[in-house]
Amino acid sequence: MTNIKLHSAYHAGPVDRRIFSGFVEHLGRCVYEGIYDPGSPHADAEGWRVDVIDAIRPLAMPLMRYPGGNFVSCYDWWDGIGPREKRPKRLDYAWRSIESNQVGLDEFVRWCTRVNTQPMMAVNLGTRGAAEAQAIVEYCNSPAGTKWADERVRNGVRDPYGIKVWCLGNEMDGPWQAGHVPAEEYARRADQAAKMMRGVDRDIQLVLCGSSARAMNTYMDYDRVSLEYCWDHVQFVSAHRYSSNDRNDSDWFLAEGVEIERIVQDYRGLFNFVRAKKRSDKHVHLSFDEWNVWYKNRQGDGDWKQAPHLLEEVYNLEDAIVCAQYLSSFVRNADLVKIACIAQMVNVIGPLMTRSDGLLVQSIYHPLKWYCQHAKGKSLQLLIDGPTYKAGARGDVPAIDAAVTLDESTGTADPSAGTLAIFLSNRDQHAQHTVSLTLEDKTFKNVIEAVQLAGPDLKLDNTWEHPDRVKPVPLDVTITSPNTIKLTFTSAATAMVRIQLA
Repeated sequence: MTNIKLHSAYHAGPVDRRIFSGFVEHLGRCVYEGIYDPGSPHADAEGWRVDVIDAIRPLAMPLMRYPGGNFVSCYDWWDGIGPREKRPKRLDYAWRSIESNQVGLDEFVRWCTRVNTQPMMAVNLGTRGAAEAQAIVEYCNSPAGTKWADERVRNGVRDPYGIKVWCLGNEMDGPWQAGHVPAEEYARRADQAAKMMRGVDRDIQLVLCGSSARAMNTYMDYDRVSLEYCWDHVQFVSAHRYSSNDRNDSDWFLAEGVEIERIVQDYRGLFNFVRAKKRSDKHVHLSFDEWNVWYKNRQGDGDWKQAPHLLEEVYNLEDAIVCAQYLSSFVRNADLVKIACIAQMVNVIGPLMTRSDGLLVQSIYHPLKWYCQHAKGKSLQLLIDGPTYKAGARGDVPAIDAAVTLDESTGTADPSAGTLAIFLSNRDQHAQHTVSLTLEDKTFKNVIEAVQLAGPDLKLDNTWEHPDRVKPVPLDVTITSPNTIKLTFTSAATAMVRIQLA
């Protein structure tokens, strides 16, 4: 049995809702035939897919990163503003595709309003620089009366958008990136852009490019050099990770949460080191703004087509269990991780897939929805004691991964009231595991909801012919004492439980 002990006085601070954010890139069919498809019977008068909007809106994602990704490092943002009939078609170097620019900045902001989110804009620091970065902030955030603000007005938008989170380029440590440079050069570009962007709007928050992957030779060193140079002007450093089971070792893959947690703690150490070296009172936080499972479809060559079918990953049950572990790590480290973006939302390594006549919900959508809707309030610290399982090359790993939040805002005037949200994953595919969870200083009233994602086959996925093969099912939970619950997992599953406190 795994025993989990909690106390409401011991926590990592409030969960920043921005860790449940998304990502839309001009890549493959994410934008065209994804969120925008005028020819679909599910499109509205503006061409937006209403079924996609209806699936994303309940997630209440605070931010949506845009327009890339690798795409942004060759992107001229002004190609996507003004009359559509005058917008140029461009070659997209990153994905060898044709970009029509029929969806640009203004259209994307309107779409964000439809799905109840805010844009998280990335600027091109690959083939462009500080002047272009300043111009787009002026276009988005300045009142009428200057060149680029007046251009926005001419395009039909009087009031500034007030976009508050901006990425200083994308994956500039990667040799695949257009305009890739060593850390010292990127740091100078980012610092210059940051100064000019914040000169236009001092209230914006900036995300510095971090390492693209833990396997990079420059991992942490690229981050350190850039952060030391830009410390005074940035609020976040980005981290990216895509999880892979290309070795087809599910025991190893299901322990991916160990690696995710290690990366988060690497950044904790880096930030503390630079902060100490700077003798600074400032805190920089982590923006884990690309994360997901991705390994089955790596077709990234668009053959110079518009909206080619690229990176259209099919997700199964074990992928959903891994995605839940990403989210649990972000919740557990609420004091450090303040932004996180699943990459991406539709078609391209996304929880949603479209064809002209329909929408398919993939397995990873379900845990994402649980966390987005219910991980609120304080992230409680966990004391866990339980069995391990053999996770291949990762050795012995705890069978149960967990995160717990306490939302006291759902209570009454009684401070002991509120809602406990419990997120659990059984990483052991060979055995069921029982969990006993105790909240030392509170009393449980009733179980509001208890669901799990489980099944007889880890490789089970949803298809157009069988769209509900992987979906949440009820989970039996027993209140065994005034402040303790008990549940038993099937082998390899992920679950969410909500408890109303007395």
